[in-house]
Amino acid sequence: MRLTPSLLSADFTRLAEEIRTVEDAGAHGLHLDVMDGHYVPNLTFGPMVVAAVRRCTDLPLDAHLMIGNAPEHIGAYADAGADAIAVHPEAVPHLHKTISDLRSLEVRPGLAINPLCPLASLEEALAAVDYAIVMSVNPGWGGQRFIEGSMDRVRQVRKLAERHNPSLEIVVDGGINASRVAAARDAGADVLVAGSAVFGASDPAAAVREMLAA
Repeated sequence: MRLTPSLLSADFTRLAEEIRTVEDAGAHGLHLDVMDGHYVPNLTFGPMVVAAVRRCTDLPLDAHLMIGNAPEHIGAYADAGADAIAVHPEAVPHLHKTISDLRSLEVRPGLAINPLCPLASLEEALAAVDYAIVMSVNPGWGGQRFIEGSMDRVRQVRKLAERHNPSLEIVVDGGINASRVAAARDAGADVLVAGSAVFGASDPAAAVREMLAA
């Protein structure tokens, strides 16, 4: 089980320090939530911030594009230093082409799966990507309450992956804290994204270590 803290909840007035803290504590990567104010109501940051993060760390960076025109911008995020880029399939009109374009940019392609999104419609797409983010909150805001039943969704995605793409990496994103690590692992998750549980803690380094120990 790996942990990738979400910088959405970090203190951006001292971002480099926040990154060093979680990196030194053992985080395996960093998760960057990109929001455009259209696909989701919130507005966060763009490629310039991703590039700034890249200059601060050698950790893998995964950019989660919660934007309505992702195909037009994946090149900018790849150039900024993202190692992996996930898109929401319902926001991408030509999913196969977008996944192919991501591979041509030499970044790992991923899918982000919203709560209640029909999984059957994604079976074939799972075979084409390297990872799937199972959203356990509605996309758009940090600090949301975990949606109960999300671990069942993880189990369903794991079963589909066993059929179509056994090497698929399954990520759980939203409302994650130390108390949910074991359930996520048992459901078949490989990676956990945690934002407020890490950066909202009084001691983010201790929060990372607690989740890794769990």
